[in-house]
Amino acid sequence: MTGARLEGTLISWDDDRGFGFIRPSNGSRNVFVHIRAFVAAARRPQVGDSLDFRLGRGPNGRTQAQDVRGAGLAYPPRSRHAGRGAVFGIIVIALFVGAIILSNSVAPLNVGVIAVYATMSALTFIAYGVDKLRARSGRWRVSEATLLVMGFVGGWPGAITAQQLFRHKTRKSSFQQAFWGSVALNLLIFAVIATPGIREFISRV
Repeated sequence: MTGARLEGTLISWDDDRGFGFIRPSNGSRNVFVHIRAFVAAARRPQVGDSLDFRLGRGPNGRTQAQDVRGAGLAYPPRSRHAGRGAVFGIIVIALFVGAIILSNSVAPLNVGVIAVYATMSALTFIAYGVDKLRARSGRWRVSEATLLVMGFVGGWPGAITAQQLFRHKTRKSSFQQAFWGSVALNLLIFAVIATPGIREFISRV
């Protein structure tokens, strides 16, 4: 029954995605739990943790654990590193916009290039938002490969904005490394395309 408090053990946990399942000590069905359901303490959840929780309803209407408590557990606050990441992302976007304006003032850029970045940024922003909602409700996720490809083909400004606004994919170092690698490669391609001399050569070809 929702609203009742139970005790149980965390039997599975996906730290990258921030959710797992609790096995209640009364023998009832396993209960879904999201990282945001944990009451702040000192560390991340681990399989085998003994928990005390309340049954409630998630956004999808399914039963899940809420107000979860356990010795030393935590949803860690946003770190200073995360704050620096947000500032760095804003600087990169600002420099990119400045580069577009500067390049366009020297020789007009193809409108299609700007349209691709604008469109893909909007679509990528939406994709991150959808993935965040699905992560919180335990539904099928948008794959990391899809998010990386969308960012690489021009959606990375929207991806940076979504990562910081939704606080999504900012803690997974492997994803961040792949993401910024794809951003660097995209910027290199843009620099080639945006260079007036190269653009003139391409147009002649």
